[in-house]
Amino acid sequence: MSPALSTRERIVQASLELFNSQGERSVTTNHIAAHLGISPGNLYYHYRNKQAIIAELFAAYEQEVRTFLHVPTGRGLTLDDKAGYLQALLDAMWRYRFLHRDLEHLLDSDAQLAERYRTFAAQSLEHARHVYQGFVDAGILCMTARQVDALALNAWILSTSWVRYLCTTASAASLDEAELRRGLYQLLALEEGYLSDGFREAVQAYMERLLAA
Repeated sequence: MSPALSTRERIVQASLELFNSQGERSVTTNHIAAHLGISPGNLYYHYRNKQAIIAELFAAYEQEVRTFLHVPTGRGLTLDDKAGYLQALLDAMWRYRFLHRDLEHLLDSDAQLAERYRTFAAQSLEHARHVYQGFVDAGILCMTARQVDALALNAWILSTSWVRYLCTTASAASLDEAELRRGLYQLLALEEGYLSDGFREAVQAYMERLLAA
């Protein structure tokens, strides 16, 4: 049996749920407290304001991305790694979709968070370059160093803006994982022209499965 969550953990969990379902701007600390059945004072005992909750959620998202966005040591990358990266990215995008959807507002509202995000973005982009270079070294992609840099940047732009794009075409409340999964297809489409002949058929088959899911 899992141990009961602390009040602090329940606040973070409830906030994530409400931010994802209703949008961060629509949710106040009073809404979070009412959702949990606790007093606002109890919530403020643990978090002085909503920005402090968002900062903790961002830290969790940041750690999740850092956990998977790296090249394994002691071996080359494989096609299984490509699927693993994409699934991990999908999980992070879905779990913290409010961050992607409301990013501009969140950064405009909190200078400290904006600075943290800039550092995180720069580090993630560098890690993405290493990952793509790892696929080049493994013979899966055929690219120059300049093309690796461009692909990493384009992939970062696409993955961090995909949720916002979806919200321009449908209601934010109707987002589901299938729509986010289409973003993975778009990421693979960016590199399709660089695939080595020996791997092209397998990657294209995976892309078709993403569209069919």
